[in-house]
Amino acid sequence: MIIRIIFLFWGIFLFGLGIVLTVKSNLGTAPWDVLHLGLTNYLPLTMGQVSQLTGVFVIILSWFLGVKPGWGTIANGYFIGCFIDIIMAGNWIPTPTQWLAQLVMLLAGIWIIGWASYFYLSAALGAGPRDSFMVGAIQKTDWPVWKVRTIIETSVAAIGYFLGGPVGIGTIIIAFTLGPSIQWAFTIMGKRAQDIEHDPLIFWNKKQSVRESTE
Repeated sequence: MIIRIIFLFWGIFLFGLGIVLTVKSNLGTAPWDVLHLGLTNYLPLTMGQVSQLTGVFVIILSWFLGVKPGWGTIANGYFIGCFIDIIMAGNWIPTPTQWLAQLVMLLAGIWIIGWASYFYLSAALGAGPRDSFMVGAIQKTDWPVWKVRTIIETSVAAIGYFLGGPVGIGTIIIAFTLGPSIQWAFTIMGKRAQDIEHDPLIFWNKKQSVRESTE
């Protein structure tokens, strides 16, 4: 369990770091961050706080797809937003001005997010809000990770754009490479995201135990 918790929080930290790198690249933010930053135009909240709020909404959507939240889901939804705000406030990641440096930072962020997804999902303590939605969609459609993720990312980017979120060439690159990045990390480690059996919250276990005892 200790190793799983380490995997969880290491993945969550990497996720926050990867997001900040993509934002700082200034080539256009990731699709979900287009939405988050678009919502900050209408809400008196930081990017991290909007990320947390959006996470709650996505958890509800995932529930309808049959994916119940776990401890990792809650930790992901809360702490990624915290790490985003902490790293952004620290201002220790410079904003590159040359196009090549911007591209390198963007690709580094995408690569880090791919491995972040592997680490925290492998902890099997519950997928994060957005990945719960992804996993639920995979289970319903039986499509590969890259295809489902790409559809989700492009749809979210479109909504964020109409809310005034920043869209650029980086947004397009992320939308079509983030799914393959996650797929690549899982493939290297010989795993599939949809095969991971996540531990539910104790609340769900108690309900299941009561139901089985009455049958």
